[in-house]
Amino acid sequence: MKFTNDANPNFTSLKGEFPITFAELCEIFGPPKYGPNADLDKTTCEWALTFEDGTIATIYDYKTNRTPMMEYEWHIGGHDALALTHVVDTIIQHRDKLVRMVREYQPL
Repeated sequence: MKFTNDANPNFTSLKGEFPITFAELCEIFGPPKYGPNADLDKTTCEWALTFEDGTIATIYDYKTNRTPMMEYEWHIGGHDALALTHVVDTIIQHRDKLVRMVREYQPL
């Protein structure tokens, strides 16, 4: 599903967590809207996504002092559980695409 990284994250709340690296998040969702290593009260990095159906989702670290670069249980927020579903589905679709590319690769 298509998305933009320009949502207003006000009034969103935690809906779940997902283990992933900062680099993979950037590969999938582009650079974060805030951060890395920004001083945003309790977070240092955040994506604020609007999906094509209007669902708003946030992906953020929480109370880490510095943006985690290695695998971390990133927090996923939104107005409802659909935010979590869209973020996780987008990550899984990206990973599935990479697996297909590796399987289809045929060395010379």
